[in-house]
Amino acid sequence: MGLSASSPAVAVETPSAAPPSGCPMHSEERKGCPVASDSASEHKTYSVPAHQERAYEYVECPVTGKTKDKDDLDPSNLMPPPNQMPAPDQPFALSTVREESSIPRAGSEKKWVYPSEQMFWNAMLKKGWKWKDEDINQKDMYNIIRIHNQNNEQAWKEILKWEALHAAECPCGPSLIRFGGRAREYSPRARIRSWMGYELPFDRHDWIINRCGTEVRYVIDYYDGGDVNKDYQFTILDVRPAFDSFSAVWDRMKVAWWRWTS
Repeated sequence: MGLSASSPAVAVETPSAAPPSGCPMHSEERKGCPVASDSASEHKTYSVPAHQERAYEYVECPVTGKTKDKDDLDPSNLMPPPNQMPAPDQPFALSTVREESSIPRAGSEKKWVYPSEQMFWNAMLKKGWKWKDEDINQKDMYNIIRIHNQNNEQAWKEILKWEALHAAECPCGPSLIRFGGRAREYSPRARIRSWMGYELPFDRHDWIINRCGTEVRYVIDYYDGGDVNKDYQFTILDVRPAFDSFSAVWDRMKVAWWRWTS
């Protein structure tokens, strides 16, 4: 799964609601790190998926337990976006609260925000899912969102391990530009593993990051790891830079050698 239940619909960036005031978790900045760190990309901006606009209106502050004060919103924006509205014939109410991720958003001081239960439900319906064919309840949706978010947090941690190889050239660290699901397009590595008798991944995503002005693509294969544990983890992730550049090839050769000799 990715940061959203559907592939991001690219939209022109517009100012979105600021993080809730008085909430330290949402006021963190990458101090001393410009949004774009080199002159070539100094004025570069990135398109923002529609599901990230107004996202902070629905992020709950862990200090107060409240979302952004509606009195601070533009009166024209008081209505929730369509993907936060209950679907027709929906059997129970779903939360519209969204969780802020730890993943920096390229071209912004904000971070990526995960979908709410309601957004996930609506996205699955849009993909053709028929809830009446499933025995599902509110608790199931709560668990699905936790698993979804945990998968992405773990994927970002794995990317940061690879990016540590480039700490000298990008001391501010990477940020995520965009991502996309490619579940039906198995990576060459996944296919080779399947020929050796291993199972195929149940999902694949490609994440494009900004490494201080350089775009780098990562391939993430998701494998079934068994029962969900107390931390909502069950997925085994295979995260690595795609063979798009000499730098990526060299990184993978170094890591393979370290693993072989350790």
